[in-house]
Amino acid sequence: MPLSPILIPPSATFWCDAARALLRRLQEDALLPQRTPSQAPDFSALCVMVPTYGHALQLKAALAEALQCAFIPPRITTPATWLELLPPESGGSAIAHDSERLMALYAGLRQHAWLKKLFTAKRNTDLLPLAQTLLSLSDELTQALLPALQLAPEALEQSWQAALAELSPPARQLLSDETQLVWTIWQSQLEQNDASAARMLQLQRFAEQARGPLVWISPVAPDPQQAAFLSAYAARQPVLPLLLDWRTSAISKEYAVAWHEIHAENDASQSSIFSGRQPVALYGASGLEDEALHAAQTIVDWLQQGKSRLAIVAQDRVVARRIRALLERAQVFVSDETGWKLSTTRAAAALAAWFEVVSSRAETAALLDFLKSPYVFAPLADKPAQLMTIERTLRRANVLAGWDAAGAALAGSPTEQASVRRIAQQAAAFGGRKTLAAWLAATGGMLAALDMQAALAADAAGQQVLAVLEALQAECAALTETFAFAEWRAFLDMQLEAAPFVAANLDARVVMLPLNGTRLRSFDAVLLVGADAKHLPSQPQETLFFANAVRRELGLETRESRQRQQLRDFAELLSANPEVVLSWQAHTDGEPNPLSPWIERLQLTLARHGLPPLPAHHSALATRQLQPALPRMPAPSAPQLAPQKLSASGYNSLLACPYQFFAARMLRLSALDELSDMPEKRDYGGWLHAILKTYHDTLRDQPCPLPGRENLLRSISAQAFDAILGKNAAALGYYTRWQKVIPAYLEWANAHEAEGWQFVVGEQWFEKTLRWQQGEIQGEVLLQGRIDRIDEAADGARAILDYKTSDAASLKARLKGGEDLQLPFYGMLSDAPVASAQYVALEADKGKGGKTGAAAAPDYANWKTALETHIVMNMQAIAGGTPLPANGVESVCQYCDVRGLCRKGAW
Repeated sequence: MPLSPILIPPSATFWCDAARALLRRLQEDALLPQRTPSQAPDFSALCVMVPTYGHALQLKAALAEALQCAFIPPRITTPATWLELLPPESGGSAIAHDSERLMALYAGLRQHAWLKKLFTAKRNTDLLPLAQTLLSLSDELTQALLPALQLAPEALEQSWQAALAELSPPARQLLSDETQLVWTIWQSQLEQNDASAARMLQLQRFAEQARGPLVWISPVAPDPQQAAFLSAYAARQPVLPLLLDWRTSAISKEYAVAWHEIHAENDASQSSIFSGRQPVALYGASGLEDEALHAAQTIVDWLQQGKSRLAIVAQDRVVARRIRALLERAQVFVSDETGWKLSTTRAAAALAAWFEVVSSRAETAALLDFLKSPYVFAPLADKPAQLMTIERTLRRANVLAGWDAAGAALAGSPTEQASVRRIAQQAAAFGGRKTLAAWLAATGGMLAALDMQAALAADAAGQQVLAVLEALQAECAALTETFAFAEWRAFLDMQLEAAPFVAANLDARVVMLPLNGTRLRSFDAVLLVGADAKHLPSQPQETLFFANAVRRELGLETRESRQRQQLRDFAELLSANPEVVLSWQAHTDGEPNPLSPWIERLQLTLARHGLPPLPAHHSALATRQLQPALPRMPAPSAPQLAPQKLSASGYNSLLACPYQFFAARMLRLSALDELSDMPEKRDYGGWLHAILKTYHDTLRDQPCPLPGRENLLRSISAQAFDAILGKNAAALGYYTRWQKVIPAYLEWANAHEAEGWQFVVGEQWFEKTLRWQQGEIQGEVLLQGRIDRIDEAADGARAILDYKTSDAASLKARLKGGEDLQLPFYGMLSDAPVASAQYVALEADKGKGGKTGAAAAPDYANWKTALETHIVMNMQAIAGGTPLPANGVESVCQYCDVRGLCRKGAW
C-alpha cells in the first residue's frame, strides 16, 4: 500500500535528516519485524531505491551515524541497476537497441520523397537527425502514455485528439502531416519492443516480485512509468516515498518569495521568517579570461583553506574548459562528471580524418591530416621522417588529390609510397552499399591494417571509441538494410557525438558537474560559472512538431516544467551548501551582459524587505613584477651552423636579409609549399623548362630544317599540356599564353643559332666545392644548382642561358642593378669556362612587334670573380660569429616566410 511520503527540506544535512526520519517512520508504521534489544538492527528486508550509487553511499553513512551501532543495512540500489539484475524473461523478444531502431527508422524514411520535400532535405543523410528527433519524441510518448494505454487502450485516441485541439485551426492544418507522422511512428515503435516499452514491462515484473517494503528516494517527482510502477508495487507491499519538501514553510523565505514557482502544488503552508544571511556571493567578470582566472583562483584559495569537497557547476562550458586548463597548470586536476563529447577527442578525430580521406578521394590536405594522427602507423619508429617526406613531396609536386597522383609523386621514395598504398588499399574497401555489420567490419579491418587498433586501445579516449564500435557491432548485427558510405559516416558521427568521454578521476577534491548533478549532494563550497541570463536558466531546446500546449495535454515535459525543475535545482544548490559563488561575464563583446533573472529576482526580494544585497566575491590574483625590455632587431650569431651547401637563391637570401638566411637556410625553417588548385607562374615556368629541354634535345640529336621547327615545338608543347590539362583544366590559360609566344621565341632561337651558338645541355645539375684559407683555418662550401641551358660557340666558348617568364625589357632592368647574382653564380658552377651568360625572355614584349629576346650579363668575367671573393668573405664572417641582422627592406619583408620570427614592426 502507498504510504504518505516523507518530506525533507533541501539542506546540507539532507541525508542525516532523511536517515532519522526514515528510521522513525519504519518504527511508527511497523514496516520491519520486531527485534529484541540484544539483536542488531536488521534492515535486509527493506529495499531502498536512490538516484545514483553515490547517493547510496551517503544514505548508508547517514544510517550508521543515526544508529551509532552495528546494523544489517537495507538493499540500496538504483532502478537501472536493479532492472539489470532481473533474469531475462523466457520466450521474450529481443529488445531493439537505440542504434538499431534509429537506422531501421531512417531506412524507412529515406524511401519517401515527400518527406525530403516536407523537411527540405537535400540528401538522404539530412533525414538522419529527423529520425533521431522522431525516436526521442516516440520515447517521450511511450514514457508518458504507455501506462495509461495499458489501463484504458480506448482512451488513447481521445487523448491524442484532445491534444491536437489545443492548436489553433491554422496551426493544426499546417502541422497535420507532421503530427500524423509522429503518431504513426510511435505506434510502430511500440510494436518493435523498444527499450522504453521494455523498461515498463521490466518495472511491472519487478513490482510483481515484490517481497518487502520499498523506500523510493528521489529529488524529482516520478515520471508516469515510475508512478505506475510504484502503484503496482504498493498493491503488494508498502511503498514509502522520500522526497524533497518544496512547501513554503520548509524553504528559506528569501527563496520562497523570490521564486514562487518552486512551491509545491496545493501548498497552503506559511513561509518562515527571513534569515537575513545568504551563503551566496557574486562576481561579475570583465570577460571570459577574467572569469576563468578568478574562478581558478577561488578554487585554489578554497583548497588552501582546507576545503576538500569542491564543486564547479558548469553552466558555461566554454569558461569551464578554460578553468580546468588553468587548474591543471596549478596541478589541480578536476574530476569532470559530465565529460565532453567523444567526437571532440583526438581518437574520434582520427576516424573523422579517415572518413574525409575516403570521401575526398585522397585529397592531399585530408591525407596529410590523417597521417598526422598519432594513432596511424603508430609502431613506425621513423614516422615523423616519413611524414615529412610525404608532405614535402606532395606539396612540391602540387598533388591536390588522387591515389595515383600521390603514388606517382612518391616514386622516388619507395618506403613512403608503400605506406600511402596501404592506405589506398583500405580506402578501396569503403565503397558501394553495405549493411552496418559490414561497414563495422571494414572499419575494424582498416584500424588493424593501419596499426591503429593497438594505439587506440592504449589511449583512454581510444578505448571508448573502440567500445562504441564494439557495441554497435552487437546492436546492429540483425539489421539487414544496406547503406551508402555517406550514410555510414553520418551515423557513426552521430554516435560519437552522443557518447560522452569521461576521463579517469585522479583527484576527487574538485568535481565539475551540471546543475542537475548537484541534486541531493552538498559540498564544502560551490562555484557556478555562467550565472548570466544566457546560461541560467539553460536555453530550452526547441520542440519539433509539438507546441507546448500539445505537450502539456499529452503529459509530456514542457518548457515551463523544465525551467521549474531547473529553478528547484538552483534553489537546492543554494540551500544545501555553506558557500556558493556565482560568476558571470558582466560584459561580452563590449556590450553589457545581464545577470540571470533568477538572481535579479532574489536581489529585488532582498531589497524590498530591507535586507542587504548579495555580497561581491573577491579573489586576489597573484601578481608578478616583470622587467620591461624594449624589443630590438634580432641579430643572431651562429658560427656552429655555418652552411655547408649554398645555392644561388640561398646566397641572394643572405644579401637580401641575413636574418632570413639564418632562419630559412641555417635553421632550416623554410615554409612548406602551398597546395593550390590554380596553377601559378612558377608552375608555368617549370612546364616551359621541360618543353624547351625536350625541344632542344630533339634538335641536337635530330636536326630539323627551319620551316618545320614551329610544328615540332607546337607538337611537343601539345603533348606536354595534354597531360597537364588532364590534371588541371585551369592550365588552359597558360597554354594559350605559351602558344602566342612560340613564334617570337623561335625567331630569337633561330637567330641565336645563326650567330654560331649550339645547344649543349639543358636542366643539368652542377656542384662545385669552393675552398679558402684564412690563416691556419681552412674553409669550404659546396656550391650547387640546376643550370637551365648551356650553349657553345664554334670557337669552344660557352654561354649560360637562364629562362625567365618575363619580357626582355624587365630582364635588362633586373641586371642593371647588379643585385641578382644568379648568372655569375651559375658561371662558378660550370665544369668548363663560361665566357658569357644571359637571361632568355619567354614572354613577348608588349609592343607591336611582340618579340622576345635576351638580356646579357655585363662584364661577366669580372662579375664572377667579384662574386667568388664576396662569397668567401661572407662565409668567413658567418663562421667567425658575425651577427646576422634582420635588416631587409620592405620589398623583401613583404613576402618573407620568417617575418613572424623576426617580428619586424614590433621594434
